[in-house]
Amino acid sequence: MALCRLGLGIHFCSVLSLVGGRLVIMATEGQQHPIKIYVWIWVLLFVFSAVSYFSDYLPDSVFRISVILLFMILKAAFIVAIFMHMKWERFALIFAILLPPLALVVLMTLMAIEADYAWATRVEYMGEPVAPEPNPPPTHGGHGAEH
Repeated sequence: MALCRLGLGIHFCSVLSLVGGRLVIMATEGQQHPIKIYVWIWVLLFVFSAVSYFSDYLPDSVFRISVILLFMILKAAFIVAIFMHMKWERFALIFAILLPPLALVVLMTLMAIEADYAWATRVEYMGEPVAPEPNPPPTHGGHGAEH
């Protein structure tokens, strides 16, 4: 429809009007969202990014990783919902787009659990150490234990 407004797709407009008048009417009317929503979401994304970046100064811990992952998921959710207009779509389309990645995450989690179980079974029945003791670093220039 943008091509029709620019005058680049005159033939395309006539074909669309032949295909179905309803499609042309829906596309020309459109749904306008107030710019205020986009500005607020942009500010919120900026705040989420700032908190996520400042979490790099926290000591390495589960809390730090959890904060980073939480804000990463929140930012992705707001981008998909508002900027990709998923908030205003039908539930069938939302489920068609969001369920496959969710299924992949569930399957990857199940594979990680299975891999952990397989490794633990291997260690238990074959006697492999979980983390073998590292060798001491080599001495350089002969300044080892003999001096």
